[in-house]
Amino acid sequence: MKSVKRLRLALQDAGLDASVENLPASTRTATEAATAIGCSVGEIAKSLVFGNSVRQEPVLVVMSGPNRVDLTLLQALLASPVEQVDAEYVRRHTGYSIGGVPPLGHSKPIQTFLDEDLFQYETIWAAAGGPYSVFPVSPRELERAIGAKRARLVERTQK
Repeated sequence: MKSVKRLRLALQDAGLDASVENLPASTRTATEAATAIGCSVGEIAKSLVFGNSVRQEPVLVVMSGPNRVDLTLLQALLASPVEQVDAEYVRRHTGYSIGGVPPLGHSKPIQTFLDEDLFQYETIWAAAGGPYSVFPVSPRELERAIGAKRARLVERTQK
């Protein structure tokens, strides 16, 4: 799969020593990924794309599996409105389809935030470009490699 190959190159370029694992079961959702890998849903790093209509650019939030993004907190952090986007927008701005969007290796650089909850785990699992592909990585190594900012963006109804 072309998108998985592109992600492998991005991992190398970022200096991450992570191997892509192709699984027999779907990893499109955090729950499916956790089941396929055999880890907790919290260890899944889901990549969520939002649109910033003022700056006309996407924003990526890498969240722990069970968490939901509080858009009010994200907008306050950016000092700009954000909106949910459709699958076509995600593909156009990242080069990947929903369910396989990795936290790096996008068509062009994207401002990225990492959910603080991910840092409680030694290893997290992120999408690797396809609906059956993932890669393990330390949250700190991912943060360093992609220049993301750590943030508390969890909806108040969650943890």
